[in-house]
Amino acid sequence: MSQEKINFNAGPAALPLQVLEQSAAAVLNYNNTGISILELPHRGAEFLAILEESKALVKELCNIGDDYEVLWLQGGGRLQFAMIPMNFLGKGDTAGYIDSGHWAAEAMEYAAYYGHVDVMGSSRATNYDHLPEWPTHIPDNLKYLHITTNNTIFGTQYQHIPRVNVPLVADMSSDIFGCERDYNQFDMFYAAAQKNLGTPGVALVVIRKSMLTHLLHSLPPMLSYKAQAKENSILNTANVSGIYVSLLMLRWIKHQGIKNIIAANERKARMLYDAIDNSSLFTTHVKNTADRSNMNVCFTAKDKATELAFLQLCAENNIVGLQGHRMTGGFRVSIYNAIEESAVIQLVELMKKFETNG
Repeated sequence: MSQEKINFNAGPAALPLQVLEQSAAAVLNYNNTGISILELPHRGAEFLAILEESKALVKELCNIGDDYEVLWLQGGGRLQFAMIPMNFLGKGDTAGYIDSGHWAAEAMEYAAYYGHVDVMGSSRATNYDHLPEWPTHIPDNLKYLHITTNNTIFGTQYQHIPRVNVPLVADMSSDIFGCERDYNQFDMFYAAAQKNLGTPGVALVVIRKSMLTHLLHSLPPMLSYKAQAKENSILNTANVSGIYVSLLMLRWIKHQGIKNIIAANERKARMLYDAIDNSSLFTTHVKNTADRSNMNVCFTAKDKATELAFLQLCAENNIVGLQGHRMTGGFRVSIYNAIEESAVIQLVELMKKFETNG
């Protein structure tokens, strides 16, 4: 994370200082090749080594085996919203979606272009201030059930996900490697990289190989998971530098240790929620503590003037990226894996100082 400012932006998000330094060095000279990572051929031996190491690290960190394909694709999360139903949902087929936030709802909208969507739960009526109750009955005929594990705009997160009787697909863009997960219970999971896994323009897609035998449509190769897997994610010119940054993040995550990262994330969230809950100026969007996100802490102040005054104080103290999403206003503090505990401590101290002096 940059030493000049504390960056709580939701995405593109803060990266560890070590990753920034390694990336900067590679821009000038990648691995003593004499050329920049920005110039590295996408079919050359150096990049193929990056791909293979990154795939191996994903499998290791997720504790999954060779029954999964690891893909690095472009287009971010929205392209996955489209590719999933393109590949798995026919006109007469039904997919289940849990509507837990803005991005979950958008994924549902994309799916409706290709087949029927069964809304298995929704908290839209209360502006997504809680997670929908988990469905008690999931029809066996669903092609898949899609969930969003963490909702960045509204600050909710599934801490525990029950096993289901249909293929389970998950958008993990904002909490992958940041909380306890049994990745083997998912038939497919994906993550846009710019929150916990790197920079924009890259999406990690992990898919069970048996799912690739269930493809329903004849698709252009760029939109086919099977074709992308066959071509090792380089069907076209890959985002070489973006995937390299994701590799650096995977190395950093392994070095830190996922258990240590999870414990730190829980401590960071607890500190921040305690400060909000004990404040007379601030209040959280999500009142049910079991539904609160450890990645995106969303809250408001008692009035707009107070919000603006606190944002100004944060800026004066080199703390940036706290503005809430345009749909919600208020504040959003994104405390992804790269955010150090010391950064959250500084923010909490500033909140207390603001309240005392206000």
